Amino acid sequence: MLTRFKLEDLQEGEPLLPPDAKTRAHSRLWSDHINRHIIPSFYRYLQEQDTEKQVTFAGELKDQIAKIVSDADPNGPFFLGSSMSFVDVQMAPWVIRMEKVLKPYRGWPSPEKGSRWAKWVSAIEEHHAVKATTSDDGLYLDSYERYAENRPDTSQLAKAINSGRGLP
Repeated sequence: MLTRFKLEDLQEGEPLLPPDAKTRAHSRLWSDHINRHIIPSFYRYLQEQDTEKQVTFAGELKDQIAKIVSDADPNGPFFLGSSMSFVDVQMAPWVIRMEKVLKPYRGWPSPEKGSRWAKWVSAIEEHHAVKATTSDDGLYLDSYERYAENRPDTSQLAKAINSGRGLP
């Protein structure tokens, strides 16, 4: 029988989910938002070849980011406050990809200096665990080129995005 453990069950390191049920549920809802809205918006924007539609999809991605940022702890720097949490771990790969993929391929802007989003992005990018698991720029550019060019048969994910379906 396969047993699944939450990190907190191992009682090692800092827990990613808060101790109270309400904030844990809140974190899981925002994690779902990342999976259902931010990730698909990222790929729609990256894969789109028409520049007018790229502007539309960039706006959609910004709107989805604004929603999660508006509910983040106002002082941060992370989503729930001073420590990295479950939501930050879910968001970190996409923050990195916005810088390393969307910026060179689509001209994604840097966060506005002094904004809550800029504070969060900086905290994620500077976190030791994120730094230790981030590939070099060349690997990101090489890996995402086929999406940026929206090549046929790129992946099941690309097919789902192009057809308007949810992620596989």
